[in-house]
Amino acid sequence: MSTFAWHAASAEEVLKSLRSDPGQGLSAVEVQRRQEEFGPNELRKEKAVSPFALFFNQFKNLLIIILLAATVLSVLVGEMLDAALIVAIVLLSAGLGFIQEYKAEQALEKLKRMLSPTITVLREGKETDVPSKDLVPGDILLLEAGDRIPADARLVEVRSLECDEAALTGESAPVRKDRAPLAESLPVSDRINMVFAGTVVTYGRGRAVVTAIGMTTELGQIAQAVSTVETKKTPLEIRTEEIGKWLGIAAAVICVSVAGVSTIRQALFGRVDLKFLIDSTMFAVALAVAAVPEALTAIVTGALAIGMHQMAKRNALVRKMPAVETLGCTTVICSDKTGTLTKGEMTVRQIYVSGRMIDVSGSGYEPEGKFSSADPFSLRPDSPLSTLLRAAVLCNDSNLEKSEGKWTIKGDPTEGALLVAAAKAGVGIIETRLSLPRIEEIPFSSERKRMTTLHAEPDGSVIAFMKGAPEEIIRRCTSQLTEKGFFTFGKEEQENAIRANQELAGSALRVLGLAFRRLPPGIQKCGEEDEQEMTFLGLAGMKDPPRPEAIEAVRTCQRIGIKTVMITGDNEATARAIAEEIGIFRQGDMALTGDRLAEMCEGELEKIVDRVTVYARVSPIDKLKIVKAWKKRGEVVAMTGDGVNDAPALKQADIGIAMGITGTEVTKDASDLVLSDDNFATILKAIERGRWIYDNIKKYLTYLLRCNITEVAVIGGIVLIKGPECLPLLAAAILYINLATDGLPAMALGIAPPDPDIMEKPPRNPRESVFSREVRIFIFLALVIETPFFYFIFFHDLSHITEARTEIFFLFIMVELALALNFRSLRFSVFRVPPHLWLVLAVLSQIVLAAVIVRFPAIRHSFGIDLPNLSQLTMILVFSAAVFLSMEIVKAFLAKNALANRDSKSPRS
Repeated sequence: MSTFAWHAASAEEVLKSLRSDPGQGLSAVEVQRRQEEFGPNELRKEKAVSPFALFFNQFKNLLIIILLAATVLSVLVGEMLDAALIVAIVLLSAGLGFIQEYKAEQALEKLKRMLSPTITVLREGKETDVPSKDLVPGDILLLEAGDRIPADARLVEVRSLECDEAALTGESAPVRKDRAPLAESLPVSDRINMVFAGTVVTYGRGRAVVTAIGMTTELGQIAQAVSTVETKKTPLEIRTEEIGKWLGIAAAVICVSVAGVSTIRQALFGRVDLKFLIDSTMFAVALAVAAVPEALTAIVTGALAIGMHQMAKRNALVRKMPAVETLGCTTVICSDKTGTLTKGEMTVRQIYVSGRMIDVSGSGYEPEGKFSSADPFSLRPDSPLSTLLRAAVLCNDSNLEKSEGKWTIKGDPTEGALLVAAAKAGVGIIETRLSLPRIEEIPFSSERKRMTTLHAEPDGSVIAFMKGAPEEIIRRCTSQLTEKGFFTFGKEEQENAIRANQELAGSALRVLGLAFRRLPPGIQKCGEEDEQEMTFLGLAGMKDPPRPEAIEAVRTCQRIGIKTVMITGDNEATARAIAEEIGIFRQGDMALTGDRLAEMCEGELEKIVDRVTVYARVSPIDKLKIVKAWKKRGEVVAMTGDGVNDAPALKQADIGIAMGITGTEVTKDASDLVLSDDNFATILKAIERGRWIYDNIKKYLTYLLRCNITEVAVIGGIVLIKGPECLPLLAAAILYINLATDGLPAMALGIAPPDPDIMEKPPRNPRESVFSREVRIFIFLALVIETPFFYFIFFHDLSHITEARTEIFFLFIMVELALALNFRSLRFSVFRVPPHLWLVLAVLSQIVLAAVIVRFPAIRHSFGIDLPNLSQLTMILVFSAAVFLSMEIVKAFLAKNALANRDSKSPRS
């Protein structure tokens, strides 16, 4: 189907060939049939790693391979039981690693599905948002600024449409589109009546019929890869990988030293035979396996991926993994107002028309309400009020729909409010639009602050309607429509309109101005010159109530030192009134307009940016300026956005946040985080979850590294001191300890509940390493506290090496399980923050498992231990309790210091 020269045929011929109706689209039955025929609209993907391959990847570690090879040799010399036990432990360890990686893969795959882009299509006469992968040839695309085009399509309707095709053709300037047929020989870059997969609508609107999907698109033919989820390594993963590498090098040096010294001693004072070499190799490699956290990076990645999936279920879709880490450092949130800090349910409350103010009752999108004033206005068809409401219907891209007994808006909430107001007055939306069909438009943009549409009247004449920021509308008008007819819109009348605008804005209403102009017959295009000498119709003031949860979230931000800034297209008075109601604008704060901001250089803004909490009438380029000013002050900035022109600011911000409901695909692509509910409170939930994930990774790493360093220092140190004849633990015992303590308890720490002050702490310094001062202290204390205990236990009676091994084996298990309970929190006492259920079960299961397996003589033989007697168990429990209590004392000391440091610093305003 893609070989047909779609660009050379007329729009009507293309529609006929694809058996599609531009006004109705395809039926559900036809869509299903075509999906079966053409398959999904996807580029060819790399084959996913199978669970089977993922399991065998666990054995690619060089140390594991050496260990298994040594195990095979031990079979050859008759040590069958030892070999079987080691293989079983290695398989169990691999199983735990597989589970962790598989969960991470599944979480990332689910996240990719959640982040699947959507596009608006016309099916069975209804506008529907569908996943891009479900498109079929013949689908009618409804395109508007910000859409990422998911398939090749032939344009059948164009309204000032422009596309960025740099991804496909390399052309940096947006391409102006047209629907007329073109010469068949034209290259892709000149086919201006087509839109192509992977390109972006930058301006205007249009309607197109899909001609090619998936690998048959121009994009598919050049095999360009498109990705929905960023998978580059996070700073945390990189730092973890580095520490794992250096720990591995240190462990390798120790293990080689242990094996070398043992061999030299044996050669000097004994006989080096095959069994000795196998035992020494297995011991050294087992120590290295236990010491090197080879799964460290994978586990961190898994924790991040699973955390991202959990955040997505709470309406915060993280697109780029580093954002999880950065969330906990956020110090400034610059948020849009409409739909984010407010409910996004605009309702027209007052209308200023013919010099008077009219109140409008009703709420939400239910088209029921009354128009009232001291001197009631007539709603006759030619009245100024009716004309204003018709203008609101015609210069409008939204639709008012009733679905399952509930009225909803398809489109922008502000435009929706105008439709509801018109419906309350009895203005028929469909009838009005049919009687005056639109022939051209200049779309609204943040730079223009207005929208203009051209409509054909029954007698062939043309009428233009305009709506937008009141100041933009007022200055373009030279006349006004009143109850007594048309009059000059002079200086006095303009000042009256400006005062009415200020009055509405002072009541925290968002205000739009409306105007119209009759144009000569035959005009098909609308330019700037047609937006002058307009007739002023009036102003519509609408209310969008703040979200109660946003007000509480702003309070929380202020309490923990996160600065909240509101950015809006409303005028300054409206913006300030709403910001005061939400709690963002307080005494002593500043409000800046886009005009004043444009006059400032970056240095001037940087000096006062910390005092500005409200920005009004700003453009997307202003947002970029605001982000840069905050970042130059060393702050970590989160910026929200929904329009196509917000993308540069979102990319510049440390955390770019796109709106999932109102946001364009381009904005989502540029973002780090997508709010699927467009709610400011969700940003705070994401920050909390980001802090939580980071803290749990920190707990896990501290526990893992402390245990592993202790094992290397104790076991390796004893062999270096006493030689191979005094192996403190045999290979199988070392591997079992590693499995018992680094397995379930460590995984349980990764899912620990947050500390009670998770949202009481100020933001984390972004330069702070995960291996912070408190983490380094905990690891250092392993050498100061635990190592002497282990040496004492082992060396106090070496006349019975089996008893010494028994004591040190059980001491390792009990101490490391006690530490797992300690590390439920790195700062709070275990009595203040008790271990959660999964951690308790993990610890108890390992104690029970150890008690069970040592009942088998064969396993005790392989481990080189005996059953512990009551005296040994008492000593082990006493020393474990001593380590446990010492950790609690250290935590209390660190918490006291942290509190003193926090109190000495003044909180952010």
